[in-house]
Amino acid sequence: MGSLGEEPPRVAEDCMGLLQLLSNGTVLRSKTIDLITQQIPLVNNETVLFRDSVYHKTNNLHLRLYKPVSSSSRTIPVVVFFHGGGFCFGSRSWPHFHNFCLTLASSLHSLVVAPDYRLAPEHRLPAAFEDAEAALTWLRDQAVSGDCDHWFEGGPGVDFDRVYVLGDSSGGNIGHHLAFRFGSGSLSPVRVCGYVLLGPFFGGEERTKSEDGPSEQKLTLDLLDKFWRLSLPEGATRDHPMANPFGPTSPALESISIEPMLVIAGGSELLRDRAKEYAYKLKKMRGKKVDYIEFENEEHGFYNHSPSSDASQQLLRIIENFMDNVSNIF
Repeated sequence: MGSLGEEPPRVAEDCMGLLQLLSNGTVLRSKTIDLITQQIPLVNNETVLFRDSVYHKTNNLHLRLYKPVSSSSRTIPVVVFFHGGGFCFGSRSWPHFHNFCLTLASSLHSLVVAPDYRLAPEHRLPAAFEDAEAALTWLRDQAVSGDCDHWFEGGPGVDFDRVYVLGDSSGGNIGHHLAFRFGSGSLSPVRVCGYVLLGPFFGGEERTKSEDGPSEQKLTLDLLDKFWRLSLPEGATRDHPMANPFGPTSPALESISIEPMLVIAGGSELLRDRAKEYAYKLKKMRGKKVDYIEFENEEHGFYNHSPSSDASQQLLRIIENFMDNVSNIF
């Protein structure tokens, strides 16, 4: 109970009633979101095994490993998947992320590594970036220790020369950060061959045409703005370098060598123009191999919401082709 005459804390930010930030810094998370996610059925894919593992003991962070039971190849590549959620929501255990990782493992014939990361506003950026770096460092440690073949009994081995980072929404922003943080070849013996950014969550103070367009079925501009206010350092604007890679105070990217990158967006998503601008600006820089693909009429996260759609199946083929093409470069 507060002192006599002391006003109770007010709600400073309310995110869909699922997350509230109070004026005194207290964060309230509703359990309703667990009930919502539980309505999504878990896919029973008997061709893929999965299990959880701790990758950061200090922060009690886990990741989920997915591995095909069998493969026509002696070794399989690694796909590191970072989930979305505006840096404020999400977990490896959420059904739609879990189902997507099962699909990635079976369709791409890959070991999928899906780390959790600390969420805002309890842990504002750069916490998520630091955790993502820790996840790749954990992967490197597995390669060095030689324990990779013991993750699961039997099945194909793991090829640490073929590692790919795939990020969904805020996970796509994380993918950008990792690409420029590690550059080329700094995780030896792990070799990251390429990055796939799916509807990457970038921002900026100046609105784009797609942001000024109609809201999506599951996403609004107001919600995107709330995510930034909750996840960026307090007082920061959407032009902060962690939101806007090309903002007024963002570091120059021209001199940093990165691995090949594929940026994908839905033609009807609010973040489309930011993803497109990001890809084209990087592509103009000397030495950077960056491609952009747009799925007409699709909204943000269409591959999670409609995993069996033609667009989602086409997306998997595009990612597979990207992986095959960039692995042949090395």
